[in-house]
Amino acid sequence: MKKPLLQINELSTCFHQNGHLLTAVDDVSLSIERGETLALVGESGSGKSVTAHSILQLLPYPKAEHPKGSIQFNQQNIMQMDKKALRELRGNRISMIFQEPLTALNPLHKVGQQIAEVVKLHQPLNAKQIQQRVIELLEQVKIPDPANKANAYPHELSGGQRQRVMIAMAIANEPELLIADEPTTALDVTVQKEILKLLQDIQTRMGMAILLITHDLGVVKHIAHRVAVMRHGKIVESGDCNTLFESPQHEYTRELIDSAPSGHAVPVSVSSDTPLISTHKLSVKFPVGNRCFFQQQDYFTAVQPSDINLYPGQTLGLVGESGSGKSTLAMAILKLVNAEGGITFDGQSIEGLTAKAMRPYRKDLQLVFQDPFGSLSPRMPVGDIISEGLRVHQSLDPKQIEQKVIAVLEEVGLEPDIRHRYPHEFSGGQRQRIAIARAIILEPKVLILDEPTSALDRSIQIQVLDLLKSLQQKRGLSYLFISHDLAVVRAISHHVVVLKEGTIVEQGDCARIFEAPEHPYTQTLLNAALS
Repeated sequence: MKKPLLQINELSTCFHQNGHLLTAVDDVSLSIERGETLALVGESGSGKSVTAHSILQLLPYPKAEHPKGSIQFNQQNIMQMDKKALRELRGNRISMIFQEPLTALNPLHKVGQQIAEVVKLHQPLNAKQIQQRVIELLEQVKIPDPANKANAYPHELSGGQRQRVMIAMAIANEPELLIADEPTTALDVTVQKEILKLLQDIQTRMGMAILLITHDLGVVKHIAHRVAVMRHGKIVESGDCNTLFESPQHEYTRELIDSAPSGHAVPVSVSSDTPLISTHKLSVKFPVGNRCFFQQQDYFTAVQPSDINLYPGQTLGLVGESGSGKSTLAMAILKLVNAEGGITFDGQSIEGLTAKAMRPYRKDLQLVFQDPFGSLSPRMPVGDIISEGLRVHQSLDPKQIEQKVIAVLEEVGLEPDIRHRYPHEFSGGQRQRIAIARAIILEPKVLILDEPTSALDRSIQIQVLDLLKSLQQKRGLSYLFISHDLAVVRAISHHVVVLKEGTIVEQGDCARIFEAPEHPYTQTLLNAALS
Protein backbone atom coordinates (compact mmCIF):
# COMPACT_ATOMS: atom_id res chain seq x y z
CA MET A 1 0.00 0.00 0.00
CA LYS A 2 1.30 3.45 -0.97
CA LYS A 3 2.35 5.52 2.09
CA PRO A 4 1.31 9.20 2.37
CA LEU A 5 4.00 11.86 2.15
CA LEU A 6 3.02 13.30 5.53
CA GLN A 7 1.26 11.36 8.27
CA ILE A 8 0.33 12.96 11.61
CA ASN A 9 -0.96 10.48 14.19
CA GLU A 10 -2.78 11.46 17.41
CA LEU A 11 -0.69 14.62 17.86
CA SER A 12 -1.17 16.72 20.99
CA THR A 13 0.62 20.01 21.62
CA CYS A 14 0.66 21.83 24.97
CA PHE A 15 2.19 25.04 26.29
CA HIS A 16 3.44 25.79 29.80
CA GLN A 17 1.91 29.10 30.92
CA ASN A 18 1.85 30.57 34.45
CA GLY A 19 2.25 27.17 36.05
CA HIS A 20 -0.53 25.61 33.94
CA LEU A 21 -0.41 23.30 30.91
CA LEU A 22 -2.63 24.61 28.08
CA THR A 23 -3.63 22.19 25.32
CA ALA A 24 -3.59 23.88 21.89
CA VAL A 25 -3.79 20.75 19.71
CA ASP A 26 -5.60 17.67 20.97
CA ASP A 27 -5.27 14.23 19.36
CA VAL A 28 -5.02 15.42 15.75
CA SER A 29 -4.50 12.94 12.92
CA LEU A 30 -4.21 13.82 9.24
CA SER A 31 -2.32 12.79 6.11
CA ILE A 32 -1.24 14.37 2.81
CA GLU A 33 -0.45 12.51 -0.42
CA ARG A 34 2.15 13.64 -2.94
CA GLY A 35 0.77 16.30 -5.30
CA GLU A 36 -2.30 16.82 -3.11
CA THR A 37 -3.63 20.00 -1.44
CA LEU A 38 -5.09 19.55 2.03
CA ALA A 39 -6.83 22.59 3.51
CA LEU A 40 -6.79 22.94 7.29
CA VAL A 41 -9.59 25.37 8.13
CA GLY A 42 -11.01 26.92 11.28
CA GLU A 43 -11.20 30.19 13.19
CA SER A 44 -8.29 31.91 14.92
CA GLY A 45 -7.20 29.93 17.97
CA SER A 46 -8.46 26.61 16.59
CA GLY A 47 -4.92 25.15 16.47
CA LYS A 48 -4.24 25.31 12.70
CA SER A 49 -0.95 27.21 12.84
CA VAL A 50 0.26 25.30 15.92
CA THR A 51 -0.27 22.05 14.01
CA ALA A 52 1.67 23.42 11.02
CA HIS A 53 4.54 24.73 13.16
CA SER A 54 4.71 21.36 14.90
CA ILE A 55 5.53 19.70 11.56
CA LEU A 56 8.75 21.70 11.26
CA GLN A 57 9.31 21.78 15.04
CA LEU A 58 9.19 25.59 15.04
CA LEU A 59 7.37 25.96 18.37
CA PRO A 60 9.07 27.58 21.41
CA TYR A 61 10.41 24.39 22.98
CA PRO A 62 10.66 23.53 25.92
CA LYS A 63 7.76 25.90 26.71
CA ALA A 64 5.88 23.83 24.13
CA GLU A 65 5.74 20.07 24.30
CA HIS A 66 4.07 17.09 22.62
CA PRO A 67 2.68 14.73 25.28
CA LYS A 68 1.71 12.20 22.58
CA GLY A 69 1.66 11.59 18.85
CA SER A 70 4.00 11.27 15.91
CA ILE A 71 4.75 13.17 12.68
CA GLN A 72 6.00 10.98 9.84
CA PHE A 73 7.44 12.65 6.72
CA ASN A 74 8.40 10.21 4.00
CA GLN A 75 8.31 7.51 6.71
CA GLN A 76 10.78 9.40 8.93
CA ASN A 77 9.70 10.54 12.40
CA ILE A 78 10.33 14.29 12.46
CA MET A 79 9.85 14.45 16.24
CA GLN A 80 12.90 12.21 16.72
CA MET A 81 15.21 14.17 14.40
CA ASP A 82 18.25 16.01 15.79
CA LYS A 83 18.89 19.71 15.07
CA LYS A 84 21.13 19.02 12.06
CA ALA A 85 18.54 16.78 10.39
CA LEU A 86 15.83 19.38 11.04
CA ARG A 87 17.94 22.13 9.44
CA GLU A 88 18.37 19.99 6.33
CA LEU A 89 14.63 19.37 6.23
CA ARG A 90 13.45 22.98 6.72
CA GLY A 91 13.40 25.07 3.56
CA ASN A 92 14.66 22.13 1.55
CA ARG A 93 12.21 19.22 1.57
CA ILE A 94 9.52 21.08 3.51
CA SER A 95 9.01 24.84 3.06
CA MET A 96 6.64 27.34 4.61
CA ILE A 97 4.94 30.55 3.46
CA PHE A 98 3.98 32.79 6.36
CA GLN A 99 0.83 34.89 6.67
CA GLU A 100 2.38 38.37 6.74
CA PRO A 101 5.29 38.66 4.28
CA LEU A 102 6.29 42.16 5.44
CA THR A 103 6.90 40.76 8.92
CA ALA A 104 8.51 37.52 7.71
CA LEU A 105 10.96 39.25 5.35
CA ASN A 106 14.03 41.02 6.76
CA PRO A 107 13.51 44.79 6.22
CA LEU A 108 17.29 45.43 6.16
CA HIS A 109 18.12 43.03 3.31
CA LYS A 110 17.19 43.16 -0.36
CA VAL A 111 14.75 40.46 -1.44
CA GLY A 112 17.30 38.93 -3.83
CA GLN A 113 19.73 38.45 -0.93
CA GLN A 114 17.06 36.75 1.13
CA ILE A 115 16.16 34.30 -1.66
CA ALA A 116 19.87 33.67 -2.29
CA GLU A 117 20.38 32.76 1.37
CA VAL A 118 17.83 29.93 1.11
CA VAL A 119 19.50 28.60 -2.07
CA LYS A 120 23.01 28.88 -0.62
CA LEU A 121 22.10 26.91 2.52
CA HIS A 122 20.97 23.83 0.61
CA GLN A 123 22.60 23.88 -2.86
CA PRO A 124 26.34 23.76 -3.75
CA LEU A 125 26.27 26.65 -6.25
CA ASN A 126 28.77 29.45 -6.88
CA ALA A 127 27.86 33.14 -6.60
CA LYS A 128 27.01 33.53 -10.30
CA GLN A 129 24.81 30.40 -10.31
CA ILE A 130 23.00 31.57 -7.17
CA GLN A 131 22.34 34.95 -8.81
CA GLN A 132 20.94 33.24 -11.90
CA ARG A 133 18.79 30.97 -9.71
CA VAL A 134 17.34 33.99 -7.87
CA ILE A 135 16.35 35.66 -11.17
CA GLU A 136 14.90 32.37 -12.39
CA LEU A 137 12.80 32.00 -9.22
CA LEU A 138 11.47 35.55 -9.48
CA GLU A 139 10.52 34.82 -13.09
CA GLN A 140 8.75 31.61 -11.99
CA VAL A 141 6.58 33.55 -9.55
CA LYS A 142 5.89 36.10 -12.30
CA ILE A 143 7.42 39.21 -10.75
CA PRO A 144 7.95 41.83 -13.50
CA ASP A 145 11.50 43.08 -14.12
CA PRO A 146 13.05 40.43 -11.82
CA ALA A 147 16.63 41.73 -12.09
CA ASN A 148 15.62 45.13 -10.67
CA LYS A 149 13.12 43.73 -8.18
CA ALA A 150 15.85 41.50 -6.72
CA ASN A 151 17.59 44.71 -5.61
CA ALA A 152 14.48 46.09 -3.90
CA TYR A 153 13.80 46.06 -0.18
CA PRO A 154 10.54 44.47 1.07
CA HIS A 155 8.87 47.82 1.79
CA GLU A 156 9.42 48.87 -1.85
CA LEU A 157 7.19 46.05 -3.13
CA SER A 158 3.42 45.71 -3.11
CA GLY A 159 1.66 43.16 -0.88
CA GLY A 160 1.19 40.77 -3.80
CA GLN A 161 4.84 41.09 -4.86
CA ARG A 162 6.05 40.44 -1.30
CA GLN A 163 3.92 37.31 -1.16
CA ARG A 164 5.43 36.19 -4.48
CA VAL A 165 8.92 36.70 -3.00
CA MET A 166 7.90 34.48 -0.07
CA ILE A 167 6.73 31.83 -2.55
CA ALA A 168 10.02 32.12 -4.47
CA MET A 169 11.94 31.50 -1.23
CA ALA A 170 9.68 28.56 -0.38
CA ILE A 171 10.09 26.79 -3.75
CA ALA A 172 13.79 27.65 -4.16
CA ASN A 173 14.90 24.09 -3.35
CA GLU A 174 11.89 22.37 -4.94
CA PRO A 175 10.32 21.05 -1.73
CA GLU A 176 8.13 17.98 -1.55
CA LEU A 177 5.73 19.70 0.85
CA LEU A 178 4.74 23.37 1.00
CA ILE A 179 2.99 24.67 4.12
CA ALA A 180 1.05 27.85 3.24
CA ASP A 181 -0.16 29.65 6.38
CA GLU A 182 -2.95 32.10 5.39
CA PRO A 183 -1.05 33.04 2.19
CA THR A 184 -3.78 35.31 0.76
CA THR A 185 -5.56 36.75 3.82
CA ALA A 186 -4.47 40.39 3.45
CA LEU A 187 -4.45 40.48 -0.37
CA ASP A 188 -6.86 42.11 -2.81
CA VAL A 189 -9.28 39.82 -4.65
CA THR A 190 -7.44 40.09 -7.98
CA VAL A 191 -4.02 39.50 -6.39
CA GLN A 192 -5.45 36.68 -4.29
CA LYS A 193 -6.69 34.91 -7.41
CA GLU A 194 -3.28 35.35 -9.08
CA ILE A 195 -1.42 33.91 -6.06
CA LEU A 196 -3.70 30.86 -5.88
CA LYS A 197 -3.29 30.23 -9.62
CA LEU A 198 0.48 30.56 -9.20
CA LEU A 199 0.53 27.99 -6.38
CA GLN A 200 -1.52 25.57 -8.48
CA ASP A 201 0.81 26.00 -11.48
CA ILE A 202 3.90 25.40 -9.33
CA GLN A 203 2.25 22.37 -7.73
CA THR A 204 1.44 20.87 -11.13
CA ARG A 205 4.97 21.50 -12.42
CA MET A 206 6.81 20.17 -9.35
CA GLY A 207 4.38 17.51 -8.08
CA MET A 208 4.47 19.23 -4.72
CA ALA A 209 2.03 18.59 -1.85
CA ILE A 210 0.45 21.65 -0.18
CA LEU A 211 -0.89 22.05 3.35
CA LEU A 212 -3.07 25.16 3.11
CA ILE A 213 -4.00 26.83 6.40
CA THR A 214 -6.85 29.31 6.08
CA HIS A 215 -10.16 30.54 7.46
CA ASP A 216 -11.32 31.64 3.99
CA LEU A 217 -13.61 28.98 2.55
CA GLY A 218 -13.69 30.75 -0.82
CA VAL A 219 -9.97 30.01 -1.16
CA VAL A 220 -10.48 26.40 -0.04
CA LYS A 221 -13.12 25.78 -2.73
CA HIS A 222 -10.78 26.90 -5.49
CA ILE A 223 -7.60 25.06 -4.57
CA ALA A 224 -8.08 22.14 -2.13
CA HIS A 225 -8.57 18.45 -2.86
CA ARG A 226 -9.42 17.53 0.74
CA VAL A 227 -10.42 19.56 3.81
CA ALA A 228 -9.91 19.07 7.55
CA VAL A 229 -11.94 21.34 9.86
CA MET A 230 -10.43 22.27 13.24
CA ARG A 231 -12.13 23.66 16.32
CA HIS A 232 -10.69 24.06 19.83
CA GLY A 233 -7.61 22.03 18.87
CA LYS A 234 -9.50 19.05 17.44
CA ILE A 235 -10.37 17.86 13.91
CA VAL A 236 -14.18 17.87 13.91
CA GLU A 237 -14.66 16.85 10.27
CA SER A 238 -12.57 15.92 7.24
CA GLY A 239 -13.16 14.68 3.75
CA ASP A 240 -13.20 15.38 0.03
CA CYS A 241 -13.58 19.12 -0.69
CA ASN A 242 -16.68 18.90 -2.89
CA THR A 243 -18.45 16.45 -0.59
CA LEU A 244 -17.73 18.52 2.51
CA PHE A 245 -19.13 21.72 0.97
CA GLU A 246 -22.18 20.00 -0.50
CA SER A 247 -23.13 17.99 2.62
CA PRO A 248 -21.23 19.07 5.76
CA GLN A 249 -21.87 16.74 8.69
CA HIS A 250 -20.67 18.71 11.70
CA GLU A 251 -22.62 21.72 12.99
CA TYR A 252 -19.44 23.83 13.20
CA THR A 253 -18.60 23.12 9.53
CA ARG A 254 -22.10 24.28 8.56
CA GLU A 255 -21.58 27.46 10.61
CA LEU A 256 -18.32 28.19 8.76
CA ILE A 257 -19.90 27.62 5.36
CA ASP A 258 -22.85 29.87 6.23
CA SER A 259 -20.66 32.63 7.70
CA ALA A 260 -20.16 34.67 4.53
CA PRO A 261 -21.15 38.35 4.96
CA SER A 262 -24.66 38.91 3.62
CA GLY A 263 -27.57 41.29 3.91
CA HIS A 264 -27.71 44.94 2.97
CA ALA A 265 -27.11 48.38 4.44
CA VAL A 266 -29.41 49.51 7.24
CA PRO A 267 -32.22 51.94 6.38
CA VAL A 268 -31.01 55.54 6.61
CA SER A 269 -32.22 57.02 9.89
CA VAL A 270 -31.42 60.64 8.93
CA SER A 271 -33.05 62.27 5.91
CA SER A 272 -30.94 65.00 4.29
CA ASP A 273 -30.15 66.25 0.80
CA THR A 274 -27.01 68.02 2.05
CA PRO A 275 -23.80 65.93 2.21
CA LEU A 276 -22.07 65.66 5.57
CA ILE A 277 -18.72 65.33 3.78
CA SER A 278 -18.18 66.61 0.25
CA THR A 279 -14.98 66.86 -1.79
CA HIS A 280 -14.41 68.86 -4.97
CA LYS A 281 -11.47 67.94 -7.19
CA LEU A 282 -9.55 66.68 -4.16
CA SER A 283 -6.11 65.36 -5.17
CA VAL A 284 -2.97 64.17 -3.39
CA LYS A 285 0.59 64.36 -4.74
CA PHE A 286 3.78 63.11 -3.11
CA PRO A 287 7.26 64.44 -4.02
CA VAL A 288 9.53 61.91 -5.75
CA GLY A 289 13.29 61.91 -5.17
CA ASN A 290 15.51 64.77 -3.98
CA ARG A 291 15.33 68.10 -5.80
CA CYS A 292 18.65 69.76 -6.69
CA PHE A 293 19.15 73.53 -7.09
CA PHE A 294 17.13 75.02 -9.97
CA GLN A 295 15.65 71.58 -10.70
CA GLN A 296 11.89 71.16 -10.85
CA GLN A 297 10.43 68.79 -8.24
CA ASP A 298 8.84 65.61 -9.58
CA TYR A 299 5.58 64.39 -8.04
CA PHE A 300 3.65 61.13 -7.90
CA THR A 301 -0.12 61.62 -8.01
CA ALA A 302 -1.64 59.19 -5.51
CA VAL A 303 -5.21 60.52 -5.89
CA GLN A 304 -6.47 62.20 -9.03
CA PRO A 305 -9.01 65.08 -8.63
CA SER A 306 -11.96 63.37 -6.94
CA ASP A 307 -15.54 64.35 -6.11
CA ILE A 308 -17.36 62.27 -3.49
CA ASN A 309 -20.34 62.87 -1.20
CA LEU A 310 -21.14 61.18 2.12
CA TYR A 311 -24.65 61.86 3.45
CA PRO A 312 -25.82 61.72 7.09
CA GLY A 313 -26.58 58.19 8.29
CA GLN A 314 -25.17 56.57 5.14
CA THR A 315 -22.24 54.27 4.40
CA LEU A 316 -19.99 55.12 1.46
CA GLY A 317 -17.87 52.13 0.42
CA LEU A 318 -14.42 52.81 -1.08
CA VAL A 319 -13.15 49.77 -3.00
CA GLY A 320 -10.09 49.05 -5.09
CA GLU A 321 -6.80 47.17 -5.00
CA SER A 322 -3.85 48.05 -2.78
CA GLY A 323 -2.25 51.24 -4.04
CA SER A 324 -5.49 52.48 -5.64
CA GLY A 325 -5.61 55.50 -3.32
CA LYS A 326 -8.45 54.46 -0.95
CA SER A 327 -6.66 55.16 2.34
CA THR A 328 -4.86 58.21 0.93
CA LEU A 329 -8.19 59.76 -0.06
CA ALA A 330 -9.52 59.13 3.45
CA MET A 331 -6.39 60.65 5.02
CA ALA A 332 -6.80 63.71 2.78
CA ILE A 333 -10.40 64.17 3.97
CA LEU A 334 -9.12 64.01 7.56
CA LYS A 335 -6.38 66.50 6.63
CA LEU A 336 -3.69 64.06 7.72
CA VAL A 337 -1.89 64.39 4.37
CA ASN A 338 -1.43 67.50 2.25
CA ALA A 339 -4.00 67.78 -0.52
CA GLU A 340 -5.34 70.18 -3.13
CA GLY A 341 -9.02 70.84 -3.77
CA GLY A 342 -12.13 71.46 -1.70
CA ILE A 343 -13.29 69.62 1.44
CA THR A 344 -16.58 70.49 3.13
CA PHE A 345 -17.62 69.00 6.46
CA ASP A 346 -21.06 69.63 7.95
CA GLY A 347 -21.49 72.73 5.78
CA GLN A 348 -18.08 74.20 6.66
CA SER A 349 -15.12 74.45 4.29
CA ILE A 350 -12.12 72.85 6.06
CA GLU A 351 -9.47 72.52 3.35
CA GLY A 352 -7.58 75.64 4.41
CA LEU A 353 -7.67 75.10 8.16
CA THR A 354 -4.48 74.84 10.23
CA ALA A 355 -3.85 71.89 12.55
CA LYS A 356 -4.99 74.02 15.51
CA ALA A 357 -8.15 75.16 13.73
CA MET A 358 -8.95 71.51 12.80
CA ARG A 359 -8.75 70.32 16.40
CA PRO A 360 -12.44 71.00 17.29
CA TYR A 361 -13.51 68.95 14.24
CA ARG A 362 -11.44 65.89 15.24
CA LYS A 363 -13.97 64.57 17.74
CA ASP A 364 -16.60 64.42 14.95
CA LEU A 365 -14.28 62.59 12.52
CA GLN A 366 -13.02 59.38 14.10
CA LEU A 367 -10.91 56.61 12.58
CA VAL A 368 -10.87 52.81 13.07
CA PHE A 369 -7.78 51.08 11.69
CA GLN A 370 -7.24 47.75 9.93
CA ASP A 371 -5.00 46.19 12.59
CA PRO A 372 -6.52 46.66 16.06
CA PHE A 373 -3.46 45.19 17.78
CA GLY A 374 -1.15 47.69 16.10
CA SER A 375 -3.46 50.65 16.74
CA LEU A 376 -3.93 50.02 20.49
CA SER A 377 -1.11 50.95 22.85
CA PRO A 378 0.26 47.77 24.50
CA ARG A 379 1.32 49.81 27.56
CA MET A 380 -2.13 51.19 28.42
CA PRO A 381 -5.10 49.37 29.97
CA VAL A 382 -8.24 49.30 27.85
CA GLY A 383 -10.02 51.88 29.98
CA ASP A 384 -7.25 54.45 29.44
CA ILE A 385 -7.14 53.70 25.68
CA ILE A 386 -10.87 54.28 25.28
CA SER A 387 -10.96 57.41 27.44
CA GLU A 388 -7.89 59.10 25.93
CA GLY A 389 -10.00 61.16 23.51
CA LEU A 390 -12.36 62.22 26.28
CA ARG A 391 -9.49 63.65 28.30
CA VAL A 392 -8.39 65.69 25.27
CA HIS A 393 -11.77 67.03 24.13
CA GLN A 394 -13.91 67.18 27.27
CA SER A 395 -13.48 68.45 30.84
CA LEU A 396 -14.77 65.56 32.94
CA ASP A 397 -13.83 64.23 36.36
CA PRO A 398 -12.47 60.65 36.71
CA LYS A 399 -15.85 59.29 37.87
CA GLN A 400 -17.66 60.69 34.81
CA ILE A 401 -14.97 59.33 32.49
CA GLU A 402 -15.26 55.86 34.03
CA GLN A 403 -19.04 55.88 33.67
CA LYS A 404 -18.74 56.78 29.98
CA VAL A 405 -16.13 54.02 29.43
CA ILE A 406 -18.39 51.42 31.10
CA ALA A 407 -21.38 52.53 29.01
CA VAL A 408 -19.52 52.40 25.70
CA LEU A 409 -18.00 48.98 26.47
CA GLU A 410 -21.48 47.60 27.08
CA GLU A 411 -22.66 49.23 23.85
CA VAL A 412 -20.02 47.38 21.79
CA GLY A 413 -20.78 44.06 23.52
CA LEU A 414 -17.89 43.85 26.01
CA GLU A 415 -17.91 43.39 29.78
CA PRO A 416 -17.06 46.58 31.72
CA ASP A 417 -14.51 44.69 33.87
CA ILE A 418 -12.17 44.33 30.89
CA ARG A 419 -11.26 48.03 31.17
CA HIS A 420 -8.49 47.06 33.60
CA ARG A 421 -6.85 44.59 31.19
CA TYR A 422 -4.38 45.13 28.31
CA PRO A 423 -4.86 44.67 24.52
CA HIS A 424 -2.71 41.53 24.23
CA GLU A 425 -5.18 39.68 26.48
CA PHE A 426 -7.95 39.81 23.87
CA SER A 427 -8.84 38.15 20.57
CA GLY A 428 -8.75 40.07 17.28
CA GLY A 429 -12.53 40.58 17.28
CA GLN A 430 -12.51 41.86 20.87
CA ARG A 431 -9.66 44.27 20.08
CA GLN A 432 -11.61 45.67 17.13
CA ARG A 433 -14.60 46.23 19.41
CA ILE A 434 -12.28 48.14 21.78
CA ALA A 435 -11.07 50.26 18.83
CA ILE A 436 -14.69 50.98 17.86
CA ALA A 437 -15.50 51.92 21.47
CA ARG A 438 -12.57 54.34 21.49
CA ALA A 439 -13.92 55.96 18.31
CA ILE A 440 -17.58 56.30 19.32
CA ILE A 441 -17.09 57.45 22.93
CA LEU A 442 -16.70 61.02 21.60
CA GLU A 443 -20.07 60.71 19.83
CA PRO A 444 -18.70 61.51 16.36
CA LYS A 445 -20.75 62.18 13.26
CA VAL A 446 -18.44 60.19 10.93
CA LEU A 447 -16.42 57.01 11.34
CA ILE A 448 -13.73 56.32 8.77
CA LEU A 449 -13.28 52.54 8.80
CA ASP A 450 -10.04 51.48 7.09
CA GLU A 451 -10.27 47.73 6.35
CA PRO A 452 -11.83 47.11 9.82
CA THR A 453 -12.62 43.43 9.20
CA SER A 454 -9.86 42.23 6.85
CA ALA A 455 -7.74 40.69 9.64
CA LEU A 456 -10.71 38.83 11.19
CA ASP A 457 -12.26 35.40 10.67
CA ARG A 458 -15.47 35.31 8.65
CA SER A 459 -17.72 34.61 11.64
CA ILE A 460 -16.08 37.46 13.60
CA GLN A 461 -16.40 39.73 10.54
CA ILE A 462 -20.16 39.19 10.57
CA GLN A 463 -20.34 40.04 14.28
CA VAL A 464 -18.37 43.27 13.76
CA LEU A 465 -20.49 44.22 10.74
CA ASP A 466 -23.67 43.61 12.75
CA LEU A 467 -22.27 45.80 15.54
CA LEU A 468 -21.43 48.61 13.08
CA LYS A 469 -24.92 48.42 11.55
CA SER A 470 -26.64 48.58 14.96
CA LEU A 471 -24.45 51.55 16.02
CA GLN A 472 -25.23 53.32 12.75
CA GLN A 473 -28.95 52.86 13.21
CA LYS A 474 -28.90 53.85 16.90
CA ARG A 475 -26.58 56.87 16.60
CA GLY A 476 -27.26 58.03 13.03
CA LEU A 477 -23.57 57.61 12.18
CA SER A 478 -22.08 58.07 8.72
CA TYR A 479 -19.38 55.61 7.61
CA LEU A 480 -16.62 55.94 5.05
CA PHE A 481 -15.91 52.22 4.69
CA ILE A 482 -12.61 51.26 3.01
CA SER A 483 -12.18 47.63 1.95
CA HIS A 484 -11.02 45.29 -0.79
CA ASP A 485 -13.49 42.63 0.39
CA LEU A 486 -16.48 43.05 -1.91
CA ALA A 487 -18.81 40.82 0.14
CA VAL A 488 -18.21 42.99 3.20
CA VAL A 489 -18.72 46.22 1.22
CA ARG A 490 -21.97 44.95 -0.27
CA ALA A 491 -23.30 43.98 3.17
CA ILE A 492 -22.93 47.45 4.70
CA SER A 493 -22.75 50.15 1.99
CA HIS A 494 -25.46 52.39 0.53
CA HIS A 495 -23.19 53.94 -2.12
CA VAL A 496 -19.94 52.62 -3.61
CA VAL A 497 -16.91 54.40 -5.11
CA VAL A 498 -14.46 52.29 -7.16
CA LEU A 499 -10.85 53.50 -7.34
CA LYS A 500 -8.11 52.38 -9.70
CA GLU A 501 -4.59 53.85 -9.63
CA GLY A 502 -5.84 56.94 -7.83
CA THR A 503 -8.76 57.59 -10.20
CA ILE A 504 -12.47 57.12 -9.51
CA VAL A 505 -13.58 54.88 -12.38
CA GLU A 506 -17.15 54.32 -11.22
CA GLN A 507 -19.50 55.27 -8.40
CA GLY A 508 -23.17 54.79 -7.69
CA ASP A 509 -25.81 52.99 -5.68
CA CYS A 510 -24.46 49.78 -4.09
CA ALA A 511 -27.01 47.45 -5.69
CA ARG A 512 -26.41 48.94 -9.15
CA ILE A 513 -22.61 48.66 -8.86
CA PHE A 514 -22.79 44.99 -7.86
CA GLU A 515 -25.58 43.91 -10.18
CA ALA A 516 -24.76 45.97 -13.29
CA PRO A 517 -21.16 47.31 -13.14
CA GLU A 518 -20.35 49.51 -16.11
CA HIS A 519 -16.56 49.92 -15.97
CA PRO A 520 -14.35 46.97 -17.05
CA TYR A 521 -12.22 47.33 -13.89
CA THR A 522 -15.28 47.00 -11.63
CA GLN A 523 -16.32 43.93 -13.62
CA THR A 524 -12.80 42.48 -13.16
CA LEU A 525 -12.96 43.02 -9.38
CA LEU A 526 -16.33 41.31 -9.12
CA ASN A 527 -15.26 38.39 -11.31
CA ALA A 528 -12.11 37.91 -9.23
CA ALA A 529 -13.98 37.67 -5.91
CA LEU A 530 -13.80 34.13 -4.51
CA SER A 531 -16.99 32.78 -2.96
